[in-house]
Amino acid sequence: MPLPEDGPRGPTLGAAGERRRRAIVDRPEVAVGAVVRDERRRLLVIQRGQPPMAGRWTLPGGRVERGESLAAAVAREVAEETSLEVAVGPLVGIHEVVTETHHLVILDHLAEVTAGTPEARSDAAAVAWMGRAELVDAGPTDGLLDFLDRHGVELAP
Repeated sequence: MPLPEDGPRGPTLGAAGERRRRAIVDRPEVAVGAVVRDERRRLLVIQRGQPPMAGRWTLPGGRVERGESLAAAVAREVAEETSLEVAVGPLVGIHEVVTETHHLVILDHLAEVTAGTPEARSDAAAVAWMGRAELVDAGPTDGLLDFLDRHGVELAP
């Protein structure tokens, strides 16, 4: 199987300690996302700084690490990408992303900010609180608005 350039997680180390490139994923991977709204019902979103969909706006989130609970993964990803601490709530819904190189099963959870000031970090180019119209104008990732609508997540206009 051909190997792509370093993926979103970068190079990996083989059993012998040799550097090798991340192979195309041949099975689904579990990821999480955070649906965080403020008191004005604006949604916390990040602008993707890396492919796929670099420059588009989406929920903070990422892959679940081995041995990590879903709630811990949500909290870690939000902190890594936005500098915010959150309390993780129930599952909102499940979304799949299938590309030529990846198959992600994303479990999006409600979360509430408990501490911090939003600051883009990690692979997020920017972070913002947006109402629906702002998000539409900014350019959301494919399927984000449909996902929110299907699961009854109401946003400020």
